[in-house]
Amino acid sequence: MDNNSHQHYHSEEHKKTVSNRLARAIGHLQKVKQMVEDDEDCSEVLIQLAAVKSAINNTSKVILKEHMDHCIVHAVEDGDLEMLDELSNAIDKFIK
Repeated sequence: MDNNSHQHYHSEEHKKTVSNRLARAIGHLQKVKQMVEDDEDCSEVLIQLAAVKSAINNTSKVILKEHMDHCIVHAVEDGDLEMLDELSNAIDKFIK
């Protein structure tokens, strides 16, 4: 099976949740960029970067949970076991 053999459908609510989380993370990252440009204290920049990293990680958890609860379940039900390999590869790349 190719990567496009299994369709992914996500609720508008899920997409909005992820989009809002990403928008907040982008806003935080833009603030960090501005802090660097304004020559603000390195410790404060690092604290803000930790917040960005946490926001990204939490967004990733939301996406992973949705993927496992819906996409993987549907793929297995449809006999698309290759999707499990794709999930494993994605997790390996994410954890690096």
